[in-house]
Amino acid sequence: MLFPKKVKHRKWFTKRKNSVKEAAKNETRGVEVSFGSYGLKAMKYARITSNQIESARKVMARYATKSGKVWVRVFPDRPYTQKPAEVKMGKGKGEPVGFVCEVKPGRVMFEIDGVDAEVAREALRKAGTKLPMKTKVVTRI
Repeated sequence: MLFPKKVKHRKWFTKRKNSVKEAAKNETRGVEVSFGSYGLKAMKYARITSNQIESARKVMARYATKSGKVWVRVFPDRPYTQKPAEVKMGKGKGEPVGFVCEVKPGRVMFEIDGVDAEVAREALRKAGTKLPMKTKVVTRI
């Protein structure tokens, strides 16, 4: 699992943004395939947990075998909290549970190289099924 070595603030403020408005804002950085030949691009806004990133990375690495190289271009740096089960309202904010990465539409999250096109597309498709948003396989221009 990915998580930051050190954080300035243990708990962040909750973002009170309308998810429809947030989905309308497209990513401006990291929108092109830079390292590999094929990439997995986000089509919707979502918060991806470190477990989901690791799960997608493992699927790609297994399917690409030893010849392929995989790049992960997102990092979960936003902490999220959760209150324990069956706890009454109030009494402050819950304890930090894990870290998430906010991904906006257009962001290239994973890249792969060193394998043929068919294998790369299938590996990225399988990785996309592990993520909580619609994705698209893109190629280097």
